Amino acid sequence: MFWPMIAHVFLVFWLYGLLLYRRKKYTFTDRESAIRLRDKSEEARESYLVNRNIANQFELPVLFHIACLLLYITDADNIVTIVLAWLFVLSRYAHSYVHVTSNRLRHRGALFGIGFVLLLCLWAGSPSGWLWNKTAPSGCLISETIAPLK
Repeated sequence: MFWPMIAHVFLVFWLYGLLLYRRKKYTFTDRESAIRLRDKSEEARESYLVNRNIANQFELPVLFHIACLLLYITDADNIVTIVLAWLFVLSRYAHSYVHVTSNRLRHRGALFGIGFVLLLCLWAGSPSGWLWNKTAPSGCLISETIAPLK
């Protein structure tokens, strides 16, 4: 489960590199533009898009990393959850590519929706996923959580 997480971290590092490059090329063109960035958070569109995309990497993907860690520590990762994790990461790469290039909302929205559904499936887990895993530590099973409520 760690390789998809590492692949996502590489995406974030690459985006930070792209942000530095675009800020240097488009935003830090003169002293006044650097002051506007510092004081009013105004920057060129090219670097602003990358900046927003980096912020996106700390929203939905946080739930991805939590799910991966839960799957790992409960020994519930399997081929289905690993494939779901890789597909989620691929959707994040595609979403980031669209965001920092054409920024077409229709494509970005579709890719976000795909990633959201994949993450939802990862959290729900397969029949042998962490929600249903009989070998999971106490408190990890839905049946143990719901049973006292009856």
